[in-house]
Amino acid sequence: MSEESDSLRTSPSAASLSENELQFPRQPGYVCSLTEELITKAREELQEKPEWRLRDVQALRDMVCKDYPSLSTSLDDAFLLRFLRARKFDYDRALQLLVNYHSCRRSWPEVFDNLKPSALKEVLGSGFLTVLPHSDPRGCQVVCLRPDRWIPSNYPITENIRAIYLTLEKLIQSEETQDGFPIRIKAVNIVNEPRIFKGIFAIIKPFLKEKIANRFFLHGSDLNSLHLNLPKSILPKEYGGTAGELDPNAWNEVLLASEEDFVKEFCRPLPSSSSLLQETLLLEGITSEVPGDESLRGVKSQLYSCY
Repeated sequence: MSEESDSLRTSPSAASLSENELQFPRQPGYVCSLTEELITKAREELQEKPEWRLRDVQALRDMVCKDYPSLSTSLDDAFLLRFLRARKFDYDRALQLLVNYHSCRRSWPEVFDNLKPSALKEVLGSGFLTVLPHSDPRGCQVVCLRPDRWIPSNYPITENIRAIYLTLEKLIQSEETQDGFPIRIKAVNIVNEPRIFKGIFAIIKPFLKEKIANRFFLHGSDLNSLHLNLPKSILPKEYGGTAGELDPNAWNEVLLASEEDFVKEFCRPLPSSSSLLQETLLLEGITSEVPGDESLRGVKSQLYSCY
């Protein structure tokens, strides 16, 4: 491991924890399900050492309890690992991502309140989104969005956002998804986009980070172009693939089978967003002179940085 990656484990926040604190008994239940290949990949790309993994999780857990006692977050090993992996085991950055994640959830109740599969049966039944049954050669899951299936008169657009979020939450439960929501989008492939979309994208592209802009691929009606990014073997027939007909019902059943998990996570009372925001501001040495909803506007804008 490089000196840089080692220094992440001795950041000021981590160093302030005593050796005994790092050895606190962890919550039971975590079992690593990564293959040897993925363990090697995590070591090389994320600076994740199996022999240090649970110590690092305990360090992040201690930081949450000390700095954000009102966060009301899960402290399970597997959950906290998502944030450590998404920030390459930099404790401070992982903690900030975790706080941003919960700030977003609390500041957009129309999306996150009562978020469970049974509340989204109309969206799921429309075929607006699904997850392809096979991953790509890199092991990435492929989420398929079909905006033409949304009829605005049937339900508001926020229901689509809720369904997307629910799907991403389910996907990152698997350890093989190496980032958390921490979730990293490796590529966005767009087919059959309107001609005007290319003009709009050309306008906004300069404002995107280069690495993000380079992950967008506009294929138009050229499925051969799509197949350069995604092999035919994993694509359904309607996208020129050989994987049969697209069947959204299979993914819908996966989500509905996880109803209890989502009820536990998203359908219980949480501290108000204002209390979390005030705690965050105080810890960062910031005073807010803007009352009420106005002070939450900045937190709400963090939704996109969470991803």
